[in-house]
Amino acid sequence: MPLARARRQQRAIDYWPGFVDALSTMLLVIVFLLSVFMMAQFFLAREVSGKDTVLDRLNKQIAELTSLLAMEKSGKADVEANLAALQATLQSDEKDKAKLQAQIDAANSGASGADQRLGAAQQQLVSEKQISAQALAQVDILNQQIAALRKQLAAIEDALSASEARDRQSQAKIADLGSRLNIALAQKVQELSRYRSDFFGRLRQILGDRPDIRTVGDRFVFQSEVLFDTGQATLNDAGKAELDKLAGAVNELAREIPPEIPWVLRVDGHTDKRPIQSAQFHSNWDLSAARAIAVVQYLISKGVPPERLAAAGFGEFQPIDPGDSEDAYAKNRRIELKLTER
Repeated sequence: MPLARARRQQRAIDYWPGFVDALSTMLLVIVFLLSVFMMAQFFLAREVSGKDTVLDRLNKQIAELTSLLAMEKSGKADVEANLAALQATLQSDEKDKAKLQAQIDAANSGASGADQRLGAAQQQLVSEKQISAQALAQVDILNQQIAALRKQLAAIEDALSASEARDRQSQAKIADLGSRLNIALAQKVQELSRYRSDFFGRLRQILGDRPDIRTVGDRFVFQSEVLFDTGQATLNDAGKAELDKLAGAVNELAREIPPEIPWVLRVDGHTDKRPIQSAQFHSNWDLSAARAIAVVQYLISKGVPPERLAAAGFGEFQPIDPGDSEDAYAKNRRIELKLTER
């Protein structure tokens, strides 16, 4: 009976190198997948914090993970092919062991050397069984890691969906706020237009019906000669008297307009197109700006809030009348007042 058992166990052939190659391949695949997984986790943690670019980066990461998953599937297919090859090798080994058993049966009457070979065959068989068990355990670990990677991919897809939903909600809120802001601005513009009409009507009543002070569109226009002497930017006495009336109207307007309406009274200086010949002013730009500033400073001295005033010089480049007559020149030399938004 002991000899029969020895014959049955003496059937192993050395296929250790094949198992070693398969095990090395599987370990490399596992290390590669773990490295990719850690890199993906790192980059994902970095990129999730950026609100403006998170969607594009998540899409890129999903594409990379999809590529890696395809690579992992390919690696798994290779492992399965290797496993199938190992199973074929095992079957071949079983056949070889059967042949060896037949040889053992034939050599039943052999010398003690046969017993030694039988013991070695038994040890080899035990070692091969251990290697087979280790290989199967490695395959199970690889399957578990693949399942974990799929769960991570599903979690990333869920996070992307949630981020897209939040982005859509934010865009809807922004659109709603923009619509409300436009409505509010339109209301403020309408209110300012109403105050502008009241202001110009009040100025016409205060300043009277004079040909050198008139309303042009949304502007109240003073001919320069009303306020300044020729070629000068210092207010004359008659101009100060007219600006006193204007300052009173502006102060009343400042008290009436609600503080949340951002309005200013813009003072624009204009000249005719003839070049100025003065040591004080090098160009019509200088003269027009100096006159606008002089009006603003005088209005401030009369109590008009400076934050509600603005001065601008346009030189000869915004004419009312493009002609070359003295009447055209007189029309173009002017100070314009415009109630506008800040």
